[in-house]
Amino acid sequence: MAENPHKADEAILQVNHLSKAFGKNLVLKDIDFTVCPGDVISIIGASGSGKSTLLRCINLLETPTSGEILYHGRNVLARGTNAPEYRSHVGMVFQSFNLFNNMTVLDNCMAGQIKVLRRGREEARAHAMEYLEKVGMAPYINAKPRQISGGQKQRVAIARAMAMDPEVLLFDEPTSALDPEMVGEVLAAMQNLAESGMTMLVVTHEMAFARDVSSQIVYMNQGVICEQGSPEQIFQNPQKQETRDFLSRFRREDSPQVRS
Repeated sequence: MAENPHKADEAILQVNHLSKAFGKNLVLKDIDFTVCPGDVISIIGASGSGKSTLLRCINLLETPTSGEILYHGRNVLARGTNAPEYRSHVGMVFQSFNLFNNMTVLDNCMAGQIKVLRRGREEARAHAMEYLEKVGMAPYINAKPRQISGGQKQRVAIARAMAMDPEVLLFDEPTSALDPEMVGEVLAAMQNLAESGMTMLVVTHEMAFARDVSSQIVYMNQGVICEQGSPEQIFQNPQKQETRDFLSRFRREDSPQVRS
């Protein structure tokens, strides 16, 4: 497994010996990794390998069975953690968008700022507009979610998460619910974020994105981290047979190309 080049004291997040069981089904087994400023970590693997569960544990949507999740050295699984406040620092973009259908695009991007961050309406509006412009959704601020496409909904969801000024943004298969022609616009918005220095943890089946945009790849198989390293290491010289078998199904032409 590749060593993270950063020192532990620089880490935003450290996951230590994390396990998660649903009943007798052990979904995550002894997971360890570190997220440092500017990292873009893509988590890849077959469906059912525990990738989304890992993200949901990090965001406290699931309670791990054992282990630690350290945010700047503090274990957020300990008693007394304010989960909404923590999530304002460690944001999440879901595959199903999770927008409020009764709110406009703009109000979706303001609500969390006002409720959680206690921002005034004008400040929240200005902040929302900044990120809606970045993802190309400023012309749609008065639309309701039902009036826009899936790709546009996901770009709004990204803007909403960014408007909270998170330190880390978690993406749970953000393109899996989209029609193929909409995947590229969401990947482009994510690449822009990565190039701006945003720290990102991305569960994805989009191998071209993982290869071209990530600083690190984590390959999961049956609830464990099977292999971890740079995109060059994982895609060009995987060490484990399981990784080679998984990547043998990846063909460059099968994935929408991320711009170079």
